Amino acid sequence: MIDKIDHEILSIMQNNARISNSDIARQIGMAPSGILERIRKLEARGIIQGYETRIDPKAMDLDLVAFVFIQTKEYWGSVEAAVVLADIPGVQEIHNIAGEDCYLVKMRAADTDSLWKTLKHHLGQTNLIQSTRTTVVLNTVKESMSLPFPGES
Repeated sequence: MIDKIDHEILSIMQNNARISNSDIARQIGMAPSGILERIRKLEARGIIQGYETRIDPKAMDLDLVAFVFIQTKEYWGSVEAAVVLADIPGVQEIHNIAGEDCYLVKMRAADTDSLWKTLKHHLGQTNLIQSTRTTVVLNTVKESMSLPFPGES
């Protein structure tokens, strides 16, 4: 289980992963060594899964976001298809979903032409995919990996 102090540490780190242990300790009222020990335990348990840098997609010329609904030839989707999808450049997320489609894939590309070429080259070359439907995002209002914590508003 995650106790109240772990929740506080995770909440602070979620807002600023680069914060020092001593700054977390100051905010919570604990010793930095205690904070470090708790963070190591959270990492060992897989609760903290890693640290990454969020890069502005526009700086990388990846302005276009698209969601691709994919139906595989196997009704529930195959592991083999998921592996193929994971290897496609620009794929950020793959979700096995319920409904008439098998996967929902979030992709980034420079523009619609490069998206089309990627889909044609990667999805068009496999016999695992039955159909696709692509939705292009016009504007992103919110995009976050932050999780809500109980008691936060």
